[in-house]
Amino acid sequence: MALRSLQWASRWLPSPAAAKDDPRLNVRAFGLNFGNPIGVAAGFDKNGEVPDALLRLGFGFVETGSVTPRPQGGNPRPRIFRLDADGAVINRLGFNNEGAAVVLKRLAGRVAEGGIIGINIGANRDSPDRAADYVRLVEAFAPVVSYITVNVSSPNTPGLRNLQEAKSLDDLLARVIEVRDRVRAHAGPTPLLLKIAPDLTLADLDDLVGVARDRRVDGMIVGNTTLSRPPSLLEREKSIEQGGLSGKPLFPLSTRMLAETYVRLENAMPVIGAGGIDSGEAAVAKVRAGATLVQLYSGLVFHGLALLSDIKRSFLLALEKGGHDRLSDLVGVDAADITAQQWPV
Repeated sequence: MALRSLQWASRWLPSPAAAKDDPRLNVRAFGLNFGNPIGVAAGFDKNGEVPDALLRLGFGFVETGSVTPRPQGGNPRPRIFRLDADGAVINRLGFNNEGAAVVLKRLAGRVAEGGIIGINIGANRDSPDRAADYVRLVEAFAPVVSYITVNVSSPNTPGLRNLQEAKSLDDLLARVIEVRDRVRAHAGPTPLLLKIAPDLTLADLDDLVGVARDRRVDGMIVGNTTLSRPPSLLEREKSIEQGGLSGKPLFPLSTRMLAETYVRLENAMPVIGAGGIDSGEAAVAKVRAGATLVQLYSGLVFHGLALLSDIKRSFLLALEKGGHDRLSDLVGVDAADITAQQWPV
């Protein structure tokens, strides 16, 4: 319904440009200039239907997808479960999308509009060579997007998370970076980001961050949905549904993994923090844990667009309270302390 409403508004109503953000919210990351650090996470606009409408609402960037080379129907319905009492969502969508050709045509048609639009890419469920799927998508989308996110962390495509293992990941990144660099002459520079799961062990995270640094990816997103089910969940009957959990209960785990990732990266690349942001205070906490940018999805389900304004106000208040001139001054200031705390349950 939200997508259809945005499409209708874009077609029939005047489209004023988004209001200018306070310059203290401006962020530079991955070689890109963001008017503000708040983005729409992949999964909302899967097929690139309303990125410009979302930018006009005041988001600093939009990540479309996940997109696969061939159209994919995803998993059988029902596949989305709303846990109202927990402010959470469980999904097992399975990379449902219209396929690369359709999404590419849409995004190519709006390039002149400007704004920062990323694409989140994945492999088809039945692909015999999943790395080849990513290579194909990088080559196709590099000329029409601001950045590309390699998603190896969805829990809803069997075996996909195996690509986070060091040897498989190293091979995958080598291949996608080679094609990204090869098309640079006509596509221009295209930052390549890696999206990881919050369910990794710290030993696996060590290996993964090492590979990302060695292959010189441009950034990371921490993280995707979790397969874990915190014992604090209130809606126990719905919580047994298979799929990835997002929303407020994900915040402690995703923020801990964000801090763990940040300290391991040692400022080698920026990190986008996602998972459980449902207030301005939560967004500030993500930045202090190591996020240069943040992404929203489930928080918008429960709090609507008021959440976007709340986060902007909270960022500015945090700057004023600390006597800072820019948000980058707050990035990672709590990361070391967070990694010394007891592991979140």
